[in-house]
Amino acid sequence: MINFQISIAYLKGVGPARAQLLGKELGIFTYADLANFFPHRYIDRTKFYQIKELQNNSAEVQLVGKITSMRSVKQKKGSRLVASFMDASGSMELVWFRGAKWIREHMKLNVPYVIFGKVNYYNGNYTMPHPEMELLSDYKKGFKAAMQPVYRSTELLSIKGVSNRVMQKLMQNLFQECKGKFAETLSEKLMVSNGLIPKNKAMFNIHFPQNQELLSQAEYRLKFEELFFIQLQLIVKNLTNKKKNKGFVFEKVGDYFLEFYNKFLPFDLTGAQKKVLKEIRRDLNTGAQMNRLLQGDVGSGKTIVAVLSMLIAADNDYQSALIAPTEILASQHFNAVRELLQDMEIGVRLLTGSSSKAQRKVIHEELENGTLHIIIGTHAIFEDKVKFANLGLAIIDEQHRFGVAQRAKMWMKNELPPHILVMTATPIPRTLAMSVYGDLDISVIDELPPGRKSIRTLHKYDSNRLSVFRFIKEEVARGRQIYIVYPLIQESEQLDYKDLMDGYESISRAFPLPDYRISIVHGKMKSADKEYEMQRFVEGQTQIMVATTVIEVGVNVPNASVMIIESAERFGLSQLHQLRGRVGRGADQSYCILLSSVKLTKEAKTRLQTMVETNDGFKIAEVDLKLRGPGDLMGTQQSGVLNLRIADIVHDSKVLYKARKAARDIAGSEMGHLDPDHRVVWSTYEQIVRDGSIWMNIS
Repeated sequence: MINFQISIAYLKGVGPARAQLLGKELGIFTYADLANFFPHRYIDRTKFYQIKELQNNSAEVQLVGKITSMRSVKQKKGSRLVASFMDASGSMELVWFRGAKWIREHMKLNVPYVIFGKVNYYNGNYTMPHPEMELLSDYKKGFKAAMQPVYRSTELLSIKGVSNRVMQKLMQNLFQECKGKFAETLSEKLMVSNGLIPKNKAMFNIHFPQNQELLSQAEYRLKFEELFFIQLQLIVKNLTNKKKNKGFVFEKVGDYFLEFYNKFLPFDLTGAQKKVLKEIRRDLNTGAQMNRLLQGDVGSGKTIVAVLSMLIAADNDYQSALIAPTEILASQHFNAVRELLQDMEIGVRLLTGSSSKAQRKVIHEELENGTLHIIIGTHAIFEDKVKFANLGLAIIDEQHRFGVAQRAKMWMKNELPPHILVMTATPIPRTLAMSVYGDLDISVIDELPPGRKSIRTLHKYDSNRLSVFRFIKEEVARGRQIYIVYPLIQESEQLDYKDLMDGYESISRAFPLPDYRISIVHGKMKSADKEYEMQRFVEGQTQIMVATTVIEVGVNVPNASVMIIESAERFGLSQLHQLRGRVGRGADQSYCILLSSVKLTKEAKTRLQTMVETNDGFKIAEVDLKLRGPGDLMGTQQSGVLNLRIADIVHDSKVLYKARKAARDIAGSEMGHLDPDHRVVWSTYEQIVRDGSIWMNIS
């Protein structure tokens, strides 16, 4: 079998210069890269038309005929080449506005050609500008794809003459050289149980599809294969970590947990919270390190699950750390946890960049001598100076905001790594979670505590501002508090600051002292000033908080019932949903008002409409995934990971679920005692790992 790792330069029709171009523009360096460079769409070439059948529309058509003559026609700039083209039913003209010299030299008269292109109708005649042309004799010799593949290209490739036709020819040359033989990567058992065609047939029909059905079968096979090996790597990594990474055994649920659960739990747990807690308790007792992602919408009650998990750690004489990305969020967690545990003999402290030297000294001592049960803080906890007596559980809130090196420091603070619980309030669509966090076990809190009223969301245009102000006055008169949020876009901080200050001045005029008091918070303020303004709002000294998105996370004011988002079209869906989650924390009806200009893009309209229609964070995340794509949704750190060759995790979710199930069945039953039926799967897997697939190092 041919070596697919050899340089593309050695393929007929390529050479060193073109090889360099293909590598730079398309990432094609080897035969394997070219074979796996799949078409992004297809043109149906199943029908041959006659000239008399042509219609005045925008369709691309294919004909067989002969060029009978050629002539140059002068025009304002230069000239165009016009050829008369005939078949048995009539005649038409072919036109070239450039490349006339090459056409004249290479085109043969009165010889049958297959031509393909878009037809124009002018002055009672049909013309086809710049047709794709191939001698009928060559057409019959080549791989005849009924569905013509169209490959991704770039401007530079077009300039250098590497057209779609050239790419098709290179693919033909590759298949002729390798005789269409590709090593099978999936076992017979796997192919039969999942209705997959063999690799050779799939590769041929992805590049040279013989009909629609075979194209569908080829796409399904190759998408399944791509997603299957990604999932297999993630599942094997998870299983390997559980075997390799020994974890502390939390054998008992003791006095701390039971005292809190029976005496101080402020509300009954939801069914979802109980299910998640059971999954965590099971992990903590296996002797393997827990690596679990806890997803829960805004207000779903992740904090109480975290507290109960930390009490299990305390019952087993282990310490816990809860790490948040910002001081505001860390402070909120600290205040919430301290309030919940205030009647118990549990040591809880806060450590952030703002902690004083004296505070740090006490914290360091208590952590080292084991008297401090729970430390809550920011990246300050990662510092080398912070040492634990016995750290057993690390809870990381919004882990995507921390670097890999930072997180790794936590694991080195003990002989054994602590159990890890990653929490996120940004719902991640299931397909994306399986692909990006597939090596973690995933828990989902998918119900809100009872008694919560759904937030009413309204979309208003700037022209409705006066009625919105009237509504604010009515809510303030009822004793409620209001957020008014302005966008913050990093590239344009100056502009945003101006927007905020202009907005603050107009709000101050509309809501004057002494009847109304206003807080203002933005990113340029010192931490102490920010804290002071937020505290005034929390304590009810001010009724209106004018802010940028710094309050996206971190402020919990049950009395705040209205969230007004200015220039809402400038926010992403996830951000809008997070901001909306700042209200609706009390017993009263809460509102979110999205203010926008009248001029909206189609995408902005979809975002705002989605917010009005649903409060479900997972539904919102699915829409966000469709609008932005997986790379954008996960940020630049992981966007490269999601550059799949043929599969699409948005549209191919059913294939993904099947591929993950198949991977789990094979990995779960065969680690260590491989089924000979699946030998080919494991050898392919080992090859992928040897090649240093980025999928091994995602989360």
